Amino acid sequence: MDTKNIILELRTKNGMSQDELAEKVFVTRQAVSRWENGETTPNTETLKLLSKLFNVSINTLLGSPRQLICQCCGMPLEDSNISRETDGFFNEEYCKWCYADGEYMYSDMDDLIDVCVKNMASEEYSEEEVRAYLKATLPKLDYWKRYEELGGNEAFEEFKKLLIEEINALNIEGMPKLTKLNALVGSYINLEYRLPNGRTAKYLDDNATYLGNQLECEFGGDRCFGIAANMDFILICTYEANGENPEIVLYKKR
Repeated sequence: MDTKNIILELRTKNGMSQDELAEKVFVTRQAVSRWENGETTPNTETLKLLSKLFNVSINTLLGSPRQLICQCCGMPLEDSNISRETDGFFNEEYCKWCYADGEYMYSDMDDLIDVCVKNMASEEYSEEEVRAYLKATLPKLDYWKRYEELGGNEAFEEFKKLLIEEINALNIEGMPKLTKLNALVGSYINLEYRLPNGRTAKYLDDNATYLGNQLECEFGGDRCFGIAANMDFILICTYEANGENPEIVLYKKR
């Protein structure tokens, strides 16, 4: 589909007149008319505004001329899984699991591979085959080629260090000192907790990436501590094998 048809379709789908759309992206009604007639296309800054307004990528607005893949993990990108900057604009270089809240989520390629293997392994492709494929593919992606230029390592490692110190300072009884945080996909750690009223609730987003770890209780027994955190909160819980019977120990806004 051409850009002219895409803009027309998005405008009408959202119940906007040409005048209303023009006002929202700071152009004239005549400019919108020319886009929809195919006489002109929006400039780069206006495309960014249209992208944020309609919640679609610039690539979609332009008729998907590029096949987007995450430049960190290699995942094919669609509007539903493209990352965003803190101001809400799409970042069409990364998926929302590799780049979130303005931060690059991976500073260690092996950590990323461990997460991807769990998601990609299947009856058709074994974990060993997936791991070999990722080890050959990831170094070719822009993020890992330009990693030092991005400055991600120093900033990300400093954030993890501060977060570990903050968690250890909570002095949770029976929980060993935390020494490492791993990147964890929300769907793997989003346990269902029973509320006092008998209902159950989940506190994490299956589609988000968190920093966390599992620690054995210092008092022994069959329960472990689970830690999940990001820039906004720290969650500490205990559970039995396979995440059974989870209980929240602490949920703290940062």
